[in-house]
Amino acid sequence: MEQQENHLDRERFSCWICVDLLKDPVTTVCGHSYCKSCINTHWDKEEERGSYSCPQCRQTFTPRPVLETSTMLADSLEELKKTGLQAAPADHCYAGPDDVACDVCTGRKLKALKSCLVCLASYCEKHLQPHLQSAAFKKHKLVEPSEKLQENICSRHYEVMKLFCRTDQQCICYLCSVEEHKDHDTVSAAAERTERQRELGLRRQTIQQRVQDTEKDVKLLQQEEEAVNGSADKAVEDSEEIFTEMIRLLEKRSSDVEQQIRSQQDTEVSRVRELQERLEQEITELKRKDQELKQLSDTEDHNQFLHNYPSLSPLSGSTHSSSITIRPLRYFEDVTAAVSQVRGRLQDILSETETQILQIVSQVDVLLRQPEPETRADFLKYSQEITLDPNTANRYLLLSEGNRKVTDMNDEHSYSDHPDRFTDYYQVLSRESLTGRCYWEVEVKVGVWEWMEEVEGGGVCVAVTYKNISRAGNSDESRFGSNDKSWSLDCDVNSYIFSYNSIETPVSGPVSSRVGVYLDHSAGVLSFYSVSDTMTLLHRVQTTFTQPLYAGVKVLPGDTAEFCKLK
Repeated sequence: MEQQENHLDRERFSCWICVDLLKDPVTTVCGHSYCKSCINTHWDKEEERGSYSCPQCRQTFTPRPVLETSTMLADSLEELKKTGLQAAPADHCYAGPDDVACDVCTGRKLKALKSCLVCLASYCEKHLQPHLQSAAFKKHKLVEPSEKLQENICSRHYEVMKLFCRTDQQCICYLCSVEEHKDHDTVSAAAERTERQRELGLRRQTIQQRVQDTEKDVKLLQQEEEAVNGSADKAVEDSEEIFTEMIRLLEKRSSDVEQQIRSQQDTEVSRVRELQERLEQEITELKRKDQELKQLSDTEDHNQFLHNYPSLSPLSGSTHSSSITIRPLRYFEDVTAAVSQVRGRLQDILSETETQILQIVSQVDVLLRQPEPETRADFLKYSQEITLDPNTANRYLLLSEGNRKVTDMNDEHSYSDHPDRFTDYYQVLSRESLTGRCYWEVEVKVGVWEWMEEVEGGGVCVAVTYKNISRAGNSDESRFGSNDKSWSLDCDVNSYIFSYNSIETPVSGPVSSRVGVYLDHSAGVLSFYSVSDTMTLLHRVQTTFTQPLYAGVKVLPGDTAEFCKLK
């Protein structure tokens, strides 16, 4: 309660200009009190106008009033000071370097609470009171404290700029509108603000909508990140398990081979030792025989020699073969060669699959969809070398040019049996699987076997397909474009037809001998182009591919198709 009373006393005995306790207090004719030095300084600034105003109520005086010290106020202040009255506000109320200062305060200025766009001045809490209490200031526009109030003054006419010139896109005063901006499109600054405010609102709505959309994308990317991390961890786990299983199989095969070698070693060593024992026994027997013959040969008595000679036992047949050939360290060399051959084949498989696996890994792409290329140079950035797999070629097809060119010679070729071979349709698939973004071109030469074209549909068929397309028989399940596993473009001498799942779609566009195929596997985009001096889109497919794809072609007698080298 004491603090509240102390605060009220401070309010009553503070100078409205310096907001400090009155020093040498004086009172104007209107009844407001100020420090003598503060009010004199204020009136000194108004000297040129010839009239003097009260800073608090704005009452004007002419001539300048003579100020006398208010003895009663001075005595009251001395008494109050003895009771501990403090008029100075807290330090945080004073204006700092980064604050807007009150324009009325003298000495150490307080922070401005509001700025007036009419007075073009800023006021602290105390000096703002007339604007809040007096009807004379009712129409004044109060805003947050600003240091840029002088920017509202016309630098030429020193008038408040209340108009806006739309022709020159700048704020002007009234005098400007009747002089250099005469006949310009001018409106009030408030009207222009209203229009700009409306535009600002629309822009904010656009920005807020974009923020919402982007936040959704961020959430999707966060989910995608979790999915990528989960998928990568699962792939690493599965790969480690598969490679561990392969290592286990190799170790088991190594153990089996070692066991077989040791078993055969034991068998062969046993045979060798058995024969060795028999030969050693034979040597002992022969040495005994030789000793017996030596004794007979050393008999000096002729009659005794002749008597004993018939009793000699005949020599038994030899138990060993003179064809025994010693091959040190060469008995199992064929096994080493066979294992070495397996190692070579495994290295080839690992090398081939490593390239394929690394390509698949590098093509994992979870970023926002890339725009489809526009120029041929853009397409060539994704060029994919295609070679044909002889094991898939129909027996009537001849592959050449490094298995890049296929021709129907109307003669059956001596291909070996293979489960991947097309038995009825004159079709062949690529060796390479296609994922990620790929582009290739096929040079097409269509024959003139019209009677075959009427039966088969005519022309060269450029296609992509899943690997599990049927190969045997002449049903739709094995024909490009006649099932849900393949997409094809039939290229005739003067037209194109796109086919999928037995639905044929005529395609318009310039006929060219070269067809470009663009695949964005992850985006589900497959596009066919007519390639000449320019590239013309013939047909685009937007779908979801669930397996790696393979390039394919179908030709008829007299037709050729060659996958072009683009690098």
